Amino acid sequence: MNPTKRLIIAIDGHSSCGKSTLAKALAKKLGYVFVDSGAMYRGVTLYALRNGLITNGMLDEKHLIESLNDIRLEFVFNTTTEKSDLLLNNENVEQTIRQPEVAAHVSKVAAIKEVRKKLVHEQQIMGQNGGLVMDGRDIGTVVFPHADMKFFVTATADVRAHRRHLELSSTGIELTLEEVKRNLIERDELDSSRAESPLIQASDAILLDTTHLTQEEQLDEALTLIQQKTGDFNSI
Repeated sequence: MNPTKRLIIAIDGHSSCGKSTLAKALAKKLGYVFVDSGAMYRGVTLYALRNGLITNGMLDEKHLIESLNDIRLEFVFNTTTEKSDLLLNNENVEQTIRQPEVAAHVSKVAAIKEVRKKLVHEQQIMGQNGGLVMDGRDIGTVVFPHADMKFFVTATADVRAHRRHLELSSTGIELTLEEVKRNLIERDELDSSRAESPLIQASDAILLDTTHLTQEEQLDEALTLIQQKTGDFNSI
């Protein structure tokens, strides 16, 4: 499937609503680059944890800001998984950034203006030539406000917690369903209420509720909506 124009597709939404899965599937189907912007914030959070900038749940914002020039993030394609892995200062940290300790602090790190400025700049460079699907919290509102296609993905808290719980269990991370749900709700509140680039639905984003949709149905719905809006595809 080759559109005449290489689009920028922005996907925002709540934690564990399926937006990354949808973004990856869209990128693969369209032959586009997929960028998980959340992984970049997790990378900065991991750096902060490793360097003693988060202690007893408290984040040393001043020293993290001073350290931003020492943080190098890039994506490399993993030929085994056929997905992009995040490198933090040349170390593959794709699995490490998915740990609960990182998830518990990433919203605090992502709320820092200087962190967002650095990462948004890097993300915008990635999309200069189009042909990109990026998911996150502020892709359609801040990173690519003029994206060709915008989705805002959501699902009920119970469904999201169940999905996240299964994902963690599959990697050997054992948390109760209630713990997972509590973490998701806390992140929702932090992401939606922060002063810097809060999680909100862009006025021109299409709402996609995945509560009762399989992954295949989500992809089919998104492809149909892209075709309807852009008219760039002869067939879906």
